[in-house]
Amino acid sequence: MSRSEALFFGGSILTMEDAPAPEAVLVRDGKIAAAGPLAALTALAPGARRRDLEGCCLMPAFLDAHSHITALASTLGLCQLGAAGSFREIRTALQDYRAAHPQGWTVGFGYDHNVLDERAHPTRQVLDECMPGVPVLITHASGHMGVASTAALEAMGITADTPDPEGGRIGREADGRTPNGYLEETAFLRIRAALPAPSRADACKALAAAEQTYLSHGIVLAQEGLADQGRYDLLASARLTVDTVGYADLKHDPDLAERPGIGGYKIFLDGSPQGRTAWMLEPYARQEEGETDYRGYPVYSDDEVTGFLRTALKRRRQILAHCNGDAAAEQYLRCMERAAAETGVEAACIRSVMIHAQLVGRDQLPRLKALGMIPSFFVAHVYHWGEVHVKNFGLERAEHISPAGTACALGIPFTFHQDSPVIQPNMMETVWCAVNRRTKTGRLLGEEERISTLEALKAVTVYAAYQYFEEDRKGSLAVGKAADFVILGQDPLTADPMALRDIPVLETIKDGRTIWLC
Repeated sequence: MSRSEALFFGGSILTMEDAPAPEAVLVRDGKIAAAGPLAALTALAPGARRRDLEGCCLMPAFLDAHSHITALASTLGLCQLGAAGSFREIRTALQDYRAAHPQGWTVGFGYDHNVLDERAHPTRQVLDECMPGVPVLITHASGHMGVASTAALEAMGITADTPDPEGGRIGREADGRTPNGYLEETAFLRIRAALPAPSRADACKALAAAEQTYLSHGIVLAQEGLADQGRYDLLASARLTVDTVGYADLKHDPDLAERPGIGGYKIFLDGSPQGRTAWMLEPYARQEEGETDYRGYPVYSDDEVTGFLRTALKRRRQILAHCNGDAAAEQYLRCMERAAAETGVEAACIRSVMIHAQLVGRDQLPRLKALGMIPSFFVAHVYHWGEVHVKNFGLERAEHISPAGTACALGIPFTFHQDSPVIQPNMMETVWCAVNRRTKTGRLLGEEERISTLEALKAVTVYAAYQYFEEDRKGSLAVGKAADFVILGQDPLTADPMALRDIPVLETIKDGRTIWLC
């Protein structure tokens, strides 16, 4: 029996190709050697190891279109606040964590002010109450904002005289000067970046644990969505089994894009829709105290963005731009059009990506298509924050968040992602969200933006491979492509659409070798 050959049969096989489903797939030396009738493939490779699927489903492994694998790793050892429903529960969780980790900073991750009883972000006083004198920092579930204790603010040198940084905001008390602990966008990112780093050994251990999270969801390619030299070196030293592709911080570390394993550049153009920092063309439907025409805000001027895009086009490097609001999307589109005209480089050649694209306008999508730009939708927002978006933007706008249905009708290839660690990299939950578009209350949010199960699966396989310029090697089961598979407990194309997120990942296979087993 040949150990380099394996024959898969006995279940449904989804190739994601426009061809009838084969009865069997033959793998040889880590690649797909043949697909077709079982008898013919048995005769072709009589010594192949036989893999009876026993009625389960074989399909291409999933590809992560956007996440932050090192950030997911870094959150695993933090105080988990995702289940907290009030300030009191945040304090209790932090105190319990501090008891087990009594030294240094106390850092928490994953609170969501939208679900807290207080419907507000905590303040430094809330954190000081449970741990006076201790530097405490907690991160919002979006990753775009957080809260620091008084000791943490002092350690970072943030005072009443500290100005708001460009593209960010420091929350103030009633006097308009004293920091209240809340930090938003670049103000938060700066303090988070200054936290004491773990040892290289601990960081590698955490990264290995994060890798298992991706593999358990059938993912064989994970993204580092904002790479700097430190994250790059960590990934290089970790020697992961999962493939990783990083995107260099174009603002601060552009030369990193020339290193192996870096797919291109990353920039931010706005913030978070659930955190109300996404940049909108029209005001938020829900205006908070003191607001009259609040629309969020940009990170950069048009000239700055155009300069970034000129660099990407001249160097023929892909660029990913974080855009949640329709104003951010509009800036990305007009600046790409301008940069392409100025450089004479066809924009489509770099397959630029609009990351998140939560509120991209349906009228903006044809321009996006003309530029060869790929929208990568964070479609799981429909479930996790759909009701929040209804409050923030009104029903009409909320119904068209992540407009995959419109993109599909226009023939635009799109991808899906989870932006981990914002949520877990659960591809089957994401497929469920795209197909059903149900909020946590059960509301159908945007019926016309629903898509078929097949199209949803394409977004995390063949279209994701296209986004990575890997369509000749990954994304579908075709002869010559890598034998990267996921085995599911049920065929998603025949399953009840409402049951899609319950289909288990049983096995993840990369280059013909099992790398995760349920």
